Amino acid sequence: MSVKNLDDLLGEGVQGRYVLVRSDLNVPLDGERITDDGRVRAALPTIKKLADAGAKVVVTAHLGRPKGEPDPKYTLAPVAKRLSELLGAEVALAGDLVGESAKALTGGLADGGVVLLENVRFDARETSKDAVDRSELAAELGALVPGGAFVSDGFGVVHRKQASVYEVASVLPAYAGGLVLAELDVLKKLTDDVRRPYVVVLGGAKVSDKLGVIANLLTKVDRLLVGGGMAYTFLKAQGHEVGQSLLQEDQLDQVKGFLAEAEKRGVELVLPVDVLAATEFSADAEHEVVDTTAIPADRQGLDIGPRSRELFASKLADAQTVFWNGPMGVFEFEAFSGGTRAVAEALVKSDAFTVVGGGDSAAAVRQLGLPEDGFSHISTGGGASLEYLEGKELPGVVALEGQN
Repeated sequence: MSVKNLDDLLGEGVQGRYVLVRSDLNVPLDGERITDDGRVRAALPTIKKLADAGAKVVVTAHLGRPKGEPDPKYTLAPVAKRLSELLGAEVALAGDLVGESAKALTGGLADGGVVLLENVRFDARETSKDAVDRSELAAELGALVPGGAFVSDGFGVVHRKQASVYEVASVLPAYAGGLVLAELDVLKKLTDDVRRPYVVVLGGAKVSDKLGVIANLLTKVDRLLVGGGMAYTFLKAQGHEVGQSLLQEDQLDQVKGFLAEAEKRGVELVLPVDVLAATEFSADAEHEVVDTTAIPADRQGLDIGPRSRELFASKLADAQTVFWNGPMGVFEFEAFSGGTRAVAEALVKSDAFTVVGGGDSAAAVRQLGLPEDGFSHISTGGGASLEYLEGKELPGVVALEGQN
C-alpha cells in the first residue's frame, strides 16, 4: 500500500497548521459513563503527536447510530472529557459539527490545541447514499481547517463510504494515521505469508453477519472454530436439535455448504460438543451442561460448555497464527462468560501471532480483566477487519491511495 502517512505530514511541518483528524471514538456508554475507553486510548497517539508538533488539531468522530440529527443520548461530551484526561490538556467540544460553535472554536484554536467536533452522524449527509450530499459535508469540514491537512486514523470506519472517511480525502491533502497503518500491517500478516497452522475462531450471534468472511477463510485457514450464537445454526445444519437457542433457519443451506466446503478442502471445522443450556436469557437463569446432541427443547444455549472449552484450547495449542472475532457466549453475564474467557486465556498462553478482531471480543478481553499485552494485537475495528479478511476493498483506504 502506497499512501502518505503521519510521519510524512510531520516531516513537512505542521506548526500552526490545521489538521483534521478522523478518529474512531465510538465507545460503549452506560449513561454518561464510558465503560470501555479502548478506542479513546488507541486514538490518542496520533492526536498527541500532532498537538506536540504545534498543529491546530480538529477531531471528528461518531458515536452510536443517531438518525442524522442531534440526539443528546449520543453526544461526544463524555469522550471529550476522557480525551482531556488522557491528553493532559483541555479538549473543547464544539456544540455542533460545522455550524457556528465549530467555526468559533476552530477559528480561535491555538497552536497545539485540540477541538473535538460534535458527533458527525448528527448530520444526515455523513451517511447519505448520495455522493453529492457527502461531498457537500466534506467541503464544509474542509472549510473549518483552511490550508489544512486530513489524517485518517479511525480504522473502525475505513470500511464505510462516508463523508468524514471517504470524500474528505479528496478535499484536503490526506495522510494515513498511525493506527490505520498499524491495523493494516497486522491484517496483511493474516493474509500474506501466514505462519501455519492458521486458526480462526469465530463467535457472536449471527452467521449472516459473517457469511463472506467464512467463505473466504475456508480457502485460507487450516482450522475454523465456531462458537457463540452462530454455532447453533451449524449444529442444526448437522441435524441436531437446538431447543430455544439462537437459530437462523434461513441460513441452514448456506451453512451446509460451508460444512461441505470445509470437508472438501481439508479444513478442520470445530463446533462445540457441549453447552450451558439455560431456561431463559438472563444473568441468573437456571442452567445445566448438556451435550450439543441433547439440548432440551425448552432450553437455550448461552455459552460453550467445559468440554468444548478444553477442545477449543487444544485446537489452539499448536497454532502459529490466530484471528479471533466474536465471543463464545453471553460474556456480559458472569455465569456465561467462561467459554469466552477460556478462548482468550488459550490465546494469552499461546506462542502464536494472535489477533483479537475488535468489537465484542476486544470488550470481552477488557471486561474479563485479561492482560491486553497478552495478545499480539487487539484491533479497534471488528467490521473493518472482517471486510478486509473477506477480500473487500476498504473505501477509506482506497481514498488515501487515490492521492498518490
